[in-house]
Amino acid sequence: MPEYLAPGVYVEETSFRAKSIEGVGTSTTAFVGPTRKGPFRANSDDQEVPELLTSFGDFERIYGGISDLALSGPSPDTNYLAHAVRAFYNEGGSRLYVSRAVGAGAATASGQVSADGTAADEAVHFVARFPGSIGNGQVVVREQRAPVALTAMANAPTGSLLVTGAGAGTAFHVKVGNNWHPATDPSAAAEVATALAADTPRLVSLLVVAIDADGEDLSFDGLGFDRGHPTWVGHVMSATPARRADHLQNMFAITIGANVSALELRNALFTGAVTNAAGELERVVALIGGLDGAAPVAANYALALGELSGLEDISIVAAPGSSAYAEAQAINNVVISHAESRRAYRIAVLDLPRDQTPGQARTLRGLIDSRYAAVYYPWVVVPNPLARPGREDIPRELALPPSGFVSGIYARNDVERGVWKAPANEVVRGALRFELDINFAQQEMLNPVGVNCLRYLSGRGFRVWGARLASSDPEWKYVNVRRYFNYLESSIDRGTQWAVFEPNGERLWANVRQTISDYLYNEWRNGALLGTKTEEAYFVRCDRSTMTQNDLDNGRLVCLIGVAVIKPAEFVIFRIGQKTADARA
Repeated sequence: MPEYLAPGVYVEETSFRAKSIEGVGTSTTAFVGPTRKGPFRANSDDQEVPELLTSFGDFERIYGGISDLALSGPSPDTNYLAHAVRAFYNEGGSRLYVSRAVGAGAATASGQVSADGTAADEAVHFVARFPGSIGNGQVVVREQRAPVALTAMANAPTGSLLVTGAGAGTAFHVKVGNNWHPATDPSAAAEVATALAADTPRLVSLLVVAIDADGEDLSFDGLGFDRGHPTWVGHVMSATPARRADHLQNMFAITIGANVSALELRNALFTGAVTNAAGELERVVALIGGLDGAAPVAANYALALGELSGLEDISIVAAPGSSAYAEAQAINNVVISHAESRRAYRIAVLDLPRDQTPGQARTLRGLIDSRYAAVYYPWVVVPNPLARPGREDIPRELALPPSGFVSGIYARNDVERGVWKAPANEVVRGALRFELDINFAQQEMLNPVGVNCLRYLSGRGFRVWGARLASSDPEWKYVNVRRYFNYLESSIDRGTQWAVFEPNGERLWANVRQTISDYLYNEWRNGALLGTKTEEAYFVRCDRSTMTQNDLDNGRLVCLIGVAVIKPAEFVIFRIGQKTADARA
């Protein structure tokens, strides 16, 4: 309570209304699987957190493009996750997290700069920061020399490298503090700047162009050779960048031994260099040894999913392409467990392997039973974006798992209609056709067991024609019911945190009742709940009838909420009979 100790006027703020609940987002998605490059969780102690992507361009910059992987073993090399990301955005998705899964045997590429046999504290190497065959690119280093006057020499930052003279008379100098010293011995007597200025001084800097195996390049200009320089190459191309953007996008790093001086670094970088057309020394360092490794197994997916645990805004999770790998069923189980984890409020979108008959699809669906998962079948055939004229070795079409398309349709449906509307009878925009043309009789077999079919319907195009969960619980049959309850639970969870540690009495119970009732009233007005009046649509109870004295003594507030959720009109039935002309009602 406020204290009133001195006479005067007191103006205080107070509240006369219940607190509001804001509905959480429902379209943010997370994909897990192998990519061309990008950060990943190496072990359970790693604190790597995925970055939110809002376009396919964001994905390309951080995780690479759609070029094929080079997985060892019998697994397919198609980059399913990258194609799924592209499909997600094409189908209407807008917010996506990607968590990279890396299989056994993955290796990082490296390129040796120093001569063979150089001691570790004297060696210089270029290395790829992430494992993968995309690291087998090259790094181009170029020495840049710019003539400088006396004023520019005085203003040059500490650690700058200066060269004077020409031919056999060339001498290098490094700036230490405000003075120039011989680069061969920085502790020697300082050079007089005016004397150096008389001998055509040129500031020496480094240009580095890093090019990965896909041809994507990133350049760094104006780099210094000395550790004291503000843009020392060892800092700018560090293996552990301080800036988040550099950590995500810098593909290559340089390792420099502790005893390597500025002049030694310059000499090592340009040993064997050639003079380019601009008269600058240039050297190309090739990186080799990068491997994508084997296809990820369930343990790798579990590590990748661990990155997503702390992200509260995710509501859809999928592992596109995992059904093509040897541990497909185990990976499905890991994804389902993630979606079912406490307070996750997520649904798992699962694929079946390709080339399955309807009978096989029904059998595979029988291996799954979860109120938090939905299965889609068959795969989607799309134009291959990697196809090129005259390259008959590259197929013109590509079969992709449906989860990427369906996740985008979920997001589109949420924005255009609402999470309570079943994400079915929706067009698959990117499809040329489906791997198998499911007919009505086949769907009659698959729909009751919870296999959601993607079908071509004459005159209506390619559509998602199912909205069932992979669950044997009759109370949890439809995808939209599961997702709407996730939405309600998450919104109420986050919107009532203010009630924790409040005095547990009638005033708090009344506030909680009013807060949740106001929120559900808005849901009913928006068409998310059944009923012609609020009493039919929902109820909220929070009083002595929902709590015992034991609950109160143990600090528990119990609120009972019931909602009449809308279920889809899955079977639309019209009954038609004959009547006579004189028939009466």
